[in-house]
Amino acid sequence: MVGDSTEERWFSRAHVLSTGGLSIVMLAALSACIFRGDQDRDTTTNPSHMTPEFRQCLSNLNAQQIRYTPLPDQHFSGGCRATGAVQLRDFGTPTTNLSAMTCPLAQTYAAWVRYGVRPAARTALGSDVVRVETMGSYACRPISGTRTLSQHAFANAVDVSAFVLADGRRITVRDGWRGDNQTQQFLRLIHGSACRRFGTVLGPDYNAAHRDHLHVDMAPQASGRSYCR
Repeated sequence: MVGDSTEERWFSRAHVLSTGGLSIVMLAALSACIFRGDQDRDTTTNPSHMTPEFRQCLSNLNAQQIRYTPLPDQHFSGGCRATGAVQLRDFGTPTTNLSAMTCPLAQTYAAWVRYGVRPAARTALGSDVVRVETMGSYACRPISGTRTLSQHAFANAVDVSAFVLADGRRITVRDGWRGDNQTQQFLRLIHGSACRRFGTVLGPDYNAAHRDHLHVDMAPQASGRSYCR
């Protein structure tokens, strides 16, 4: 929906590798950018940070020793927004291209990598995951082929594309989904693990738009069960 919008430029400045962290100087600069108030942005005083649900989520992140930075609520043109969001800084496994994520998504994503992805790699591939590559979290755009806003437009989704192993191998969803037996086993293990954690999980078997990544988001399903394809 938006190619080089103000909000995408802002979140591009915010993105970091999870273990890279942000220095105090960079955080100060980021805060200055946030509160400048570009014309297409309605920056508020962050009411989400005052809710019991948000405070509990932050408490959960603290208990799990996950480093993060709370972000101000942001409302953008076209109905896109990032509210109750955090920037993941360090949870033990570097992840590329993450920007704003709702706090529940950040908590669930970190747990999935820790307790789903890394054990699956050791089991199926005989090596640990040392980096996860994604196509990003927040993006103001619709679901492919529709006018309905994607969960990415609410900072509530991540597209995961590849995994780098300690032995130097790089496993991609595009090439590995129908690759050798070990790689297929790994990707299907983590797909199944994601289905037990996220509200929606879409992979290469869903449609051509997902041939090169796993889409995971926290959108609740009416059935109470994950939508898993």
